[in-house]
Amino acid sequence: MEELVDLRKVSPRISLDIVYATDKNFLKKAVYPAPKCYLLKKTAERLHRVQLSMEKRGLSLKVFDAYRPLSIQKIFWSFLPDPRYIADPALGSKHNRGAAVDLTLIDSEGNELLMPTLFDDFTEKAHLDYQGGPKAALENRELLIEAMCAQGFLPIDTEWWHFDDPDWQSYPVLDIPFEELP
Repeated sequence: MEELVDLRKVSPRISLDIVYATDKNFLKKAVYPAPKCYLLKKTAERLHRVQLSMEKRGLSLKVFDAYRPLSIQKIFWSFLPDPRYIADPALGSKHNRGAAVDLTLIDSEGNELLMPTLFDDFTEKAHLDYQGGPKAALENRELLIEAMCAQGFLPIDTEWWHFDDPDWQSYPVLDIPFEELP
């Protein structure tokens, strides 16, 4: 079985803002015990290659979420049972496999680049086909999509920030609590 690894050990220059360890998220409460960020090893290595490509442009990645235990997926679903934005825990999420990442781009000062919406905006403005808003936001979204897709990640139509490892179906749904991860 592919192992979950701490993203910081694979790519220490990626910035982390693990929002579900805070109350600054759509649930308005912390559901992670600590701001930990885990991915499958191959997914983390793929993301590291994206980071290296962004550094050549003077930019960096900022991760909001990665591996999510199935027990927490159930909390998300009970709060917002909408399969456009939250995976049904009966099926499992790509996050539950350690094969999905939610992220944005930041500049050299650590400032988030303008995007069509903030993270966890469950409206049509977050969809990839949304063409409203500032031109810079749409260009930044496209830059993120291009960089992620260049390393094989797959976007989803309803969230500009969410990307899946192309091999996600090969991995099992996990419910390992963060406290049990190295």
